[in-house]
Amino acid sequence: MSRGEEVRRMFDAIAWRYDLMNRLMTLGQDQRWRRFVVKQSGLEDHGAMLDLACGTGDITAAAHHSHPHCTIVGADFSPIMLHVAKKRFSHLPIHWQMADAYQLPFRSGSLSAVTFGYLMRNVDEPVAVLREVHRVLAPGGRVVCLDTTPPRGLMRPLTNFHFRVIIPLLGRLVAGDHGAYQYLTGSTMGFYEADQLAGLFTEAGFSVVGFRKFMLGTIAVHWGSR
Repeated sequence: MSRGEEVRRMFDAIAWRYDLMNRLMTLGQDQRWRRFVVKQSGLEDHGAMLDLACGTGDITAAAHHSHPHCTIVGADFSPIMLHVAKKRFSHLPIHWQMADAYQLPFRSGSLSAVTFGYLMRNVDEPVAVLREVHRVLAPGGRVVCLDTTPPRGLMRPLTNFHFRVIIPLLGRLVAGDHGAYQYLTGSTMGFYEADQLAGLFTEAGFSVVGFRKFMLGTIAVHWGSR
């Protein structure tokens, strides 16, 4: 089984407890970060935004609430995640669809903004994904990425304990899947540091690249322009 298929099955398995786990793991801060992602997208009225790897739809819905006159698309490669997103936000005029991050089903230059949360650490070729995102963005369009970043500094022992012990324990007790959350925390510890990830955005062709850290430096929001 390919890594991509393993990741898909893992997210399918935890979809129904994904939102609750996010609230618990982040002490309820994740919604604030998602609103910040939407703000950084620079989306204007009547534009078109893709929330890639939308999961259960939090960023997607936040985009609609902030920009109700825009076309908002939520896309993911996990059918169960999409099912949960559609069910949660069935009252909103959001377009939902399956999509492969390496081959997006959109014309070149057709989107005003692309956002994604926790995508980069789950792909084997992040620069290839970023180049595909660059392709579908219109000139001046923005990409915004929410993801974890390895903990550093004086708080590292505490954050390491949270990632290596507390989160897998919550995964077993709440989501019934200790292994999935071991994988998620492991992928965080081995992921790019924030400045390294910013370099990949530049390598993929984006300009005016920047980032901001949250939650004791363990979360970063990156952005760039085409």
